[in-house]
Amino acid sequence: MTILVIDAQGGGIGRELVSSLKQALTDAEILAVGTNAAATAAMLKAGASSAATGENAVVVCAGRADIIVGPVGIVIADSMLGEITPKMALAVAQSRAKRVLIPFSHCDTVIAGAENASTTELIQKAVAKVKKLCGAS
Repeated sequence: MTILVIDAQGGGIGRELVSSLKQALTDAEILAVGTNAAATAAMLKAGASSAATGENAVVVCAGRADIIVGPVGIVIADSMLGEITPKMALAVAQSRAKRVLIPFSHCDTVIAGAENASTTELIQKAVAKVKKLCGAS
């Protein structure tokens, strides 16, 4: 099972996701793609199997992944302070992979119901969904 984690800006969410997924799914291959070097470095340091940076890496890896995990902004062009290009958002949206999107309400996108959950809770829920998709209990 190949799990792709995508993040932007400082990579804090991606770092937490990679770390939590590595603990929950020890046999999974976890790829990390950051929209910038800082995000990539944070996820690689957290234990990603391999990592890359930039638009083309998102496009290529989205086509190879079984599951894609990240903030909901990864499917919204120009989100995350403009770091998600239209080509990146399209690649994630059109991927055959299952997508587990964390519903953060920021970058001019409001997701009803997301306001009441902490970042930790949202990441725990995302990891639980990925485990279920992988057939792990």
